[in-house]
Amino acid sequence: MLLGLGSILGTGVFVAIGLAAGVAGSGILLALALAAVLAICNGLASAQLAAAHPISGGTYEYGYRVLHPAAGFVAGWMFLCAKTASAATAALGFAGYLLGLFGRTGAWPTVAIGLGACVLLTAVAAGGLTRSNRTNAVLVAITLFALGAFVVAGWPTAMANASTLAIVDPGRGGVPDLLHATALMFVAYTGYARIATLGEEVHEPRRTIPRAVVLTLLVSFVVYLAVAFVAVGSFGADRLAEATRTGGAPLETIARELGRPGLAIVIAVGAAAAMLGVVLNLLLGLSRVWLAMARRGDMPRALGHIHGAGQSPRRAVLLAGACIAALVVIGRIETTWSFSAFTVLVYYAITNVAAMRLPPADRRVPQLVPVVGLLGCLGLAVWVEPAIWAVGLGLVAIGLVWHAIARRP
Repeated sequence: MLLGLGSILGTGVFVAIGLAAGVAGSGILLALALAAVLAICNGLASAQLAAAHPISGGTYEYGYRVLHPAAGFVAGWMFLCAKTASAATAALGFAGYLLGLFGRTGAWPTVAIGLGACVLLTAVAAGGLTRSNRTNAVLVAITLFALGAFVVAGWPTAMANASTLAIVDPGRGGVPDLLHATALMFVAYTGYARIATLGEEVHEPRRTIPRAVVLTLLVSFVVYLAVAFVAVGSFGADRLAEATRTGGAPLETIARELGRPGLAIVIAVGAAAAMLGVVLNLLLGLSRVWLAMARRGDMPRALGHIHGAGQSPRRAVLLAGACIAALVVIGRIETTWSFSAFTVLVYYAITNVAAMRLPPADRRVPQLVPVVGLLGCLGLAVWVEPAIWAVGLGLVAIGLVWHAIARRP
């Protein structure tokens, strides 16, 4: 659960809530609930696949075993693209919050601090799961404390304005904008896939992984809902969206206006810790997918080496860290977030199709669950920008060409 929360409570809670509020207004509260339902459907599909096939690699392995090698490869390739972009976004977000803590800005300092965070966390992840989990537990605790302080400080003001919050904001575009916001917030929940990549590294994976996925999503939903209620209720959806667009740190802006001494500093520290937690957990998840793909020959086999002391795929961790660092240097937060949305939806569409193909003996949830998950992923994909579609489909084509070359005898 700590690993899952470390992957989820980051960019989503500190940034995406502001983006979604700008689209749906106070309807973000309903959008959060709809996104949580879809995330639970996808999470249960992932969990039953992880229970049936307890092996590192997530949907990459499930696609290979249940569907077709090409489907498995596309899932793995999309996971690598999506989560590398997400990790780069989080590293840049960490740098932004840290600089903001000292009243500083600037492109080069942001890139330099982001790169430093990548190097440090890559070293931690290369040391194995035990050390990584201890570091992650500290980061999650700091994040939850900061968010708890924010909710407590703003709750009275939000409750006083609760009667003005509409389920579907009439000032926005109604149901279409509600679904758009749902798409944005669904991406913010998808860190639970991190849990499913650890099939070989936890005790009793058939029991542990499904329970961890469901409980992690429920806790995340409660945290998101409380933070969104306080943010929109005390600050207003329009001002929240504007603070997100102009400063990238909306909760810190709200904390300053609430007038609680030291609250803005607590939020900034919590946000920085959350971003570090996201980078760490994505490093772990990415390296396990590189490992799984190397074992099958879809990536260079040298990446399949396991370092004996910490049982860590050290080479895969180092490669994952290098890819994240490259995007930190050349990437932009807005672009990486949208790109993550498209590639994540493709990844989970394949997950749900694989779950639908499981034999009856391996099914732990009704067939309706992965069906809803699949339809939800395909429906939300409509809201992704055409330019992102073009780049994403282009990467799928490049990946399939590489797959055909790599699998050639």
